[in-house]
Amino acid sequence: MAVLAPFRALRPDPSAAARVAAVPYDVVNTDEARALAAGNPLSFLHVSRAEIDCPPDLSPYAPAVYERAVWNLERLKQDGPMVVEDRPGLYVYRLHMGGVAQTGVAACFSIDEYERDVIKKHERTRQDKEDDRTRHVLALRAQTGPVFLIHKEATAIDRVVQDVIKTPPLYDFTAADDVRHSVWRVGSPAEQALIDAFAAVPTLYIADGHHRAASAARARQQLRDSGVVDGECDTFLAVAFPASQVRILPYNRLVSDLGGKTADAFVALLRQRFSVQDGPATPVRRGDVSMFLNGMWHTIGLGEAGGGTVATDRLDVSRLQDLLLNPLLGIEDPRSSKHIDFVGGLRGTGELERAVQSGRAAVAFSMHPVSVDDLMSIADAGGIMPPKSTWFEPKLRDGLLSHLI
Repeated sequence: MAVLAPFRALRPDPSAAARVAAVPYDVVNTDEARALAAGNPLSFLHVSRAEIDCPPDLSPYAPAVYERAVWNLERLKQDGPMVVEDRPGLYVYRLHMGGVAQTGVAACFSIDEYERDVIKKHERTRQDKEDDRTRHVLALRAQTGPVFLIHKEATAIDRVVQDVIKTPPLYDFTAADDVRHSVWRVGSPAEQALIDAFAAVPTLYIADGHHRAASAARARQQLRDSGVVDGECDTFLAVAFPASQVRILPYNRLVSDLGGKTADAFVALLRQRFSVQDGPATPVRRGDVSMFLNGMWHTIGLGEAGGGTVATDRLDVSRLQDLLLNPLLGIEDPRSSKHIDFVGGLRGTGELERAVQSGRAAVAFSMHPVSVDDLMSIADAGGIMPPKSTWFEPKLRDGLLSHLI
């Protein structure tokens, strides 16, 4: 069963929601975060990426950065537009982009269920990123950005959500990237109906936010070790969406060099192993990869995936790695190699072309997206997807709902 817990949200006043709301901390680097927050002292990036308010030569993991995050959050709470709800509650959060909407339930979810794999994972986390967010949670005593969960179809949940969104929203604004964010506070008796409906959901899946979830679990353990006993730290903040509404975009690859080969020699080598044709920037089917090299797009056919027992081995990102990136370009481990970079989401193939044409990369590979069914099947089997396999869009915003622990 999936345990759903109401929580006393720290949130902005509706009049300031659009100015407070910020992209997730991990989709921008420091320079991008600084540029997005420029001229907006209410931006939650001042909390989630507090290094933007510190000297530029200071490490983003220095103790002073977490101290500044605490100071910035207190400023928003005391002098700014942030309020703490007087009683626990649940919320419905709808994202609307390009004529497509996805609507989920924002609540706190069980860390015990996360650790027992009732809430399933599909990717490994990095120690340095876990360390960062764990320190952030412990310094602020707050989870300031939601994990993105998905679940299989549940008619009982859908019914309650549809009734809730007929009422006036707490927030309703369109961000600079043209994504519309609408949030409703769930009233009674809908709140209990949602709790009961989620109790019938056997499994939840982390779509995005593995590091947030892992950090919440680590923060709880550290609080317990220090003698803190508080039920709030037994849960983590998340929004759970029906899997049928979720869209996965491709996570594309940039490679910095051709291993000493000329472009013509590299294409000739590819033709010895694969079907290579002139083609579009976006692969039209699974098993094809688009490659940008020498100012042209090519379609590389990886061939039949075969019927191996390990589902992750059949993914295009795995097959590109095993058949091309490793043997032909020497990229043995994409997690640690300095010769590969990743471009996801709405940056699209134009970003790939610019990277190659500017010399920042030697070659680019545009991928066919992984399916939601693939993600859930791999997670159900206890598998781990290759790094940078999925990019979910649109993104939830940090700052609209935070969980104090």
